[in-house]
Amino acid sequence: MKRRLRIANFAIWLGLALGAVVVAGAIFLGANPRQAFQAVASSEMLRTDGAELYLLTRGARRDAPVILWLHGGPGGAEGPLFRLFNGALETDFVVAYWDQRGAGRSYSADADPARLTVAQHLEDLDFVVDHLRAKFGADKIALIGHSWGSALGLLYARRHPEKVAAFVGVGQFVSGIEGQRAQYSFVDTEARRMGDRTALTELAAIGPPPYSATNGLRVQDLVDRFGGYFHSRPSFLMTILRGICGGYIAPWEIGKFIHANNVSLEAMNDEISQLDLRLSAPSVDAPVIFILGRHDRHVDSRMAAAYFEQLQAPGKALIWFEGAAHNIPFEQPELFNLRVTQALHDLEARIGR
Repeated sequence: MKRRLRIANFAIWLGLALGAVVVAGAIFLGANPRQAFQAVASSEMLRTDGAELYLLTRGARRDAPVILWLHGGPGGAEGPLFRLFNGALETDFVVAYWDQRGAGRSYSADADPARLTVAQHLEDLDFVVDHLRAKFGADKIALIGHSWGSALGLLYARRHPEKVAAFVGVGQFVSGIEGQRAQYSFVDTEARRMGDRTALTELAAIGPPPYSATNGLRVQDLVDRFGGYFHSRPSFLMTILRGICGGYIAPWEIGKFIHANNVSLEAMNDEISQLDLRLSAPSVDAPVIFILGRHDRHVDSRMAAAYFEQLQAPGKALIWFEGAAHNIPFEQPELFNLRVTQALHDLEARIGR
């Protein structure tokens, strides 16, 4: 009995000692001890202008800088993938995962697809940004946009630079129609070089751009066949299994996510095809970081690099990933997480504090 008491007392004193060390370390590092223990893990549905928008927010410290992910598509809710591959960012930042109107857990079968426009997404984004700023007492937050999300984020940063600490464009979109032309040229060139008659036959059947939403997906598959969409592909099966087992997505949600993506692609196809950021966003009054895959031919990283050179911003950084194509966060996740963290600090972006 006494031995048990001695063990219990030792455990108590050890716990107190370790707690004191952690608190002392927090004070030494200049952190509020109470805030240091306030991890963030919340999910909510935000009601705005005829929609309910799903927002998941996670982070090891509530007082950390805030980052908002802007997924691609439009309608391609990548939140579960961002969490699976890039969840390490939650160690240094408060990371918000938002399903845009009509996407993922924000999808409603009763909603009017005509409401899915660039202007509406910008209004929704402003609502979400203000919500996060108020919730975490942040003057500004950082935006990370992937693919279509990079267009949305850059347009928002141009409109509201006072709310954006930094914008990170990953697989940066530049021009809808010119991107389609570059895709067509890439597939044609690679198929001829490799003697792939099946690909040439399918490309001829689709024809040159502009593309419908359906044909756009068909061309995307052809681009992927030649390494322009994924250059280093993670296992599809293992990604699904890890996502389900990790609680990032439920099996019955997968079909809904795919359907929502198709609805958004169809609804916004014409508007996205006509979008050209060189005309609509020649300058941004906020720090800008482009993260580009050397092999990306889905939006063509060479076009994005040329746009980067022309883009006027108070601070700019261009980071190349030599072993990736369009889906850098999932192709080289560890290096991506490291580069994002370093780049934000290198730009000395005062993210939200």
